[in-house]
Amino acid sequence: MDKVLLIDDEVDVQYSFRRIFNSPDLELHTASSGEEALKMIPRIQPNLVLSDIRMAGLNGLETLRRIRQMDPKLPVILMTAYGTTQTAIEAMKLGAYDYLLKPFDVPRLKQLVEDALRAARDMSQVVVVQPQLEQQDYDLGVIGRSESMQEVFKLIGQLATSDATALITGESGTGKELVARAIYQNSRRAKEPFVAINCAAIPENLLESDLFGHERGAFTGATSQRIGRFEQCNRGTLFLDEIGDMSPATQTKILRVLQNGSFERVGGNTPVQVDVRIIAATNKHLEEAVARKEFREDLFYRLNVVRIPLPPLRQRRGDIPLLVDYFLRKIGSTSGGQKSISQSTLVALENFNWPGNVRELENCLRRAVVVAKSPAILPSDLPLDILHNNPSRITTSPASTALPPTEIQAPSLSNAPIRQPITASVGVPLDLTEVSRWLFRWAQSHSDFKIIPAIERELVIEALKETQGNQVQAARMLGITRATLRKRIDKFAIRKELNVT
Repeated sequence: MDKVLLIDDEVDVQYSFRRIFNSPDLELHTASSGEEALKMIPRIQPNLVLSDIRMAGLNGLETLRRIRQMDPKLPVILMTAYGTTQTAIEAMKLGAYDYLLKPFDVPRLKQLVEDALRAARDMSQVVVVQPQLEQQDYDLGVIGRSESMQEVFKLIGQLATSDATALITGESGTGKELVARAIYQNSRRAKEPFVAINCAAIPENLLESDLFGHERGAFTGATSQRIGRFEQCNRGTLFLDEIGDMSPATQTKILRVLQNGSFERVGGNTPVQVDVRIIAATNKHLEEAVARKEFREDLFYRLNVVRIPLPPLRQRRGDIPLLVDYFLRKIGSTSGGQKSISQSTLVALENFNWPGNVRELENCLRRAVVVAKSPAILPSDLPLDILHNNPSRITTSPASTALPPTEIQAPSLSNAPIRQPITASVGVPLDLTEVSRWLFRWAQSHSDFKIIPAIERELVIEALKETQGNQVQAARMLGITRATLRKRIDKFAIRKELNVT
């Protein structure tokens, strides 16, 4: 259960928080002053602190400063009804996780608390790098007795004693972030922050600002200065996941940080000096991206100081029984009881090719635990494609699964290698949830395939076909405006294809 400590001298605020965060999964504690909170923290050991800034005695900034001295990894969110630019900057410089203005936007507050608790878990989880499973009380681990995983363990140990930059490569779902956290947890920076950024999940125009911060007026909407992740992570470890998707401009700034430890915020010209260890990861072949001029060669060599290649699960099938045992213990610790597994079920799992790798195996076991009607997981509890070892699920390396280039911006589903009907075993079409899962699992093994643009394009085409090109009716059918529909027609270059004017 997560523990949250609220520091605020207003009884109404404390009451509001108790109502907002009335959940069996969260334990809320309150303190009316900074002094009281500092006495409570060692006793209750909260996962997150939210503190007002203007209070009698110790104010929020001084309380934050003392909390950072007590526990540098404890996230603290500061709150105030008297927000100023300088206060926000000072709060972030002192290491606040974020800064929130009163009155609160409740959905924004809940999301921020959820994100902060997730960050706290990332920093506090001790990653086990030994291939045995004697410990039953840990909740994450790098598991494997295979020779390839033993080499991974050795590299983690060697990297943990230095500040060398590391590049973790491997297919999606092989555990790249887990290995990054293992390096961090065993390094001399383990008491400092660990921040993970997915470069592919953040829009290109926002990634640079998120990493390096921005000055006031740097772009539309930049109403105040923002401290980026590099400054927040000073003296700590920054994990850049999917770095192969980073834009050339951001690559240049990352290179400068690696070279001399400095950068400028977006819209600024004053160098900011930081001491950050970078661990990068990608499921792409960066050497090929360098050859295509899509990734900077000098940055590649800076990142590739020590490379940790993670093998796909199908190349270490001997680890599957160990992983199954580990995940069943992990799932059982939160579901009120551990399931066993039959030998025939284990054989089916060992024979499958696992295009989604370890992540897919865990999800499969979670599903099996839910649907199993007996204390043991039986073959009938597995999805049909795993039970029958569907050969269409066999995958190769990411570089060989790229879709052929086309003149449109989004790939067409009609060009996808898999053209099996999406139906259940009895011939009844699956519901949208099952269709979404099928597409997502297929796309996991085809790293260049973008699900949303591809589906969006197909829907526009079908709607126009259904309405014989009537854009008003097609837009109504899709639930969008005609102007939005015309933008999609232009974006996906389908005018000529459908003779749309």
